Amino acid sequence: MRENSWLSYTEEDDKNVEVLAQEYKEFLSKCKTERECTQYFIKEAESHGYQDLNKLIAQGTRLKAGDKVYGVGMGKTIALFQIGKQPLTEGMNILCAHIDSPRLDLKQNPLYEDTELSFMDTHYYGGIKKYQWVALPLALHGVVAKKDGTVVNVNIGEDPADPVVYVTDLLIHLAGKQMEKKGSVVVEGENLDILVGSRPLAGEEKDAVKANILRLLKEKYQMEEEDFLSAEIEVVPAGPARDCGLDRSMIAAYGQDDRVCAYTSLAAMLEMKETPKRTGCCLLVDKEEIGSVGATGMQSHFFENSVAEVLDAMGQYSDLRLRKALKNSSMLSSDVSAGYDPAFAEAFEKKNSAYLGRGIVLN
Repeated sequence: MRENSWLSYTEEDDKNVEVLAQEYKEFLSKCKTERECTQYFIKEAESHGYQDLNKLIAQGTRLKAGDKVYGVGMGKTIALFQIGKQPLTEGMNILCAHIDSPRLDLKQNPLYEDTELSFMDTHYYGGIKKYQWVALPLALHGVVAKKDGTVVNVNIGEDPADPVVYVTDLLIHLAGKQMEKKGSVVVEGENLDILVGSRPLAGEEKDAVKANILRLLKEKYQMEEEDFLSAEIEVVPAGPARDCGLDRSMIAAYGQDDRVCAYTSLAAMLEMKETPKRTGCCLLVDKEEIGSVGATGMQSHFFENSVAEVLDAMGQYSDLRLRKALKNSSMLSSDVSAGYDPAFAEAFEKKNSAYLGRGIVLN
């Protein structure tokens, strides 16, 4: 078994780990959706000298070795390139990770009232243990595209002064039948609607609690009920990333699958100081959770199109050159793995498992 990395760290290493961990926690706290991650990555990239590829193309700028550019796909995926000394046809070194995480999504017409309680209808995204999402403080993150063409950012539940929302659960002395169910059906997917209000709006005779919620949304976001049709709002655990363990050796936060790989891949890309031999690329994408397919994931043509744009901006585009660039590239595709947990030893093969603190996992 490999030596625990903590035992090999110098005092300088400890300081560097702490700096990286603090920056990583800040990222996790601020970036709980793919859009928020992409905006964060753009800001970080630009602060390290990267330029918007589309703007350079519009200006007719010719790319050369050493140039740093990025392209964005629909606001939810990003590719960064640092042009190398070798021709692009000789391939790239690519770091890849995904930035979507399991969550609940609001449906197109989510808001309803039942027995003077107002709820929002949700659909779960990615592989989740449904019972883990009940009685948990939740926040709303997303965007609303309004009829006048404006896009409004929504963020409710992260500021300490904000309210949070919940998926309700049964009191233990009412849960006899529920506790007899298998874990996969203790809470059904159809029962993951979030409770958003219980106070009726004075003067309203029908659905007065729902009317009050709509009033509040109108006041804060100038949002009508119909605007939910063109909204993309995710329901995620509320609150910031925290140190975990009395020794502060771990981090507890929502979304580390797979933002831990995305953040470290970006950090490695941004730390490159000299022009590399082969073009370096960092590809951070959406739609990689279980059962997810879409125009912002790896099954789209975003990456191939981005490489084609880079070739064209270098004055070298042809279909054959694009194919060669892709064929000759190497990719490190990163995602999370499971660390050995002695509390669930039966789920692991001890001599072929990953262990916390013992280095990078290769599956």
